[in-house]
Amino acid sequence: MIHNDVLRSVRYTLDLHETRLIELFALADYPVEREQLDSWLSPEGEEGFEPCPDEAMAHFLNGLVILRRGRDETRPPQPVELPVNNNMVMKKLRVAFELKDDDMHKILAAADFPLSKPELSALFRKKGHKNYRPAGDQLLRRFLRGLALRFREQV
Repeated sequence: MIHNDVLRSVRYTLDLHETRLIELFALADYPVEREQLDSWLSPEGEEGFEPCPDEAMAHFLNGLVILRRGRDETRPPQPVELPVNNNMVMKKLRVAFELKDDDMHKILAAADFPLSKPELSALFRKKGHKNYRPAGDQLLRRFLRGLALRFREQV
């Protein structure tokens, strides 16, 4: 799934305006200009569209964690993990929204994509682990949809 879709989906879920998104990037020490953000938020194929790079998405996810949970001043800043894949997006969203396994199951079930406990835990294992499972685009799309259903009501 392209990072632009994740960015737009999280923006919709939390009802964030462009200025708030710029602040979110700044929380992760990644300055973004309004024009750059607009090009990432533009629909694919539209004039001015630019793909959101891995580094920007990694900083966005770190900024989201800081926004939702606060910055821990006793620890050094989180390093940026590259490349950003669907599993990492799900991990960071799980941390940012403080989701437990039951929450994850409910979110996926609400989006008509139920997973068993072993299937879900396989998504959060380290790459290379024998039970690791890569998250597909459809799974991430449904997870983002379920997240929007759950948190959009709270905004």
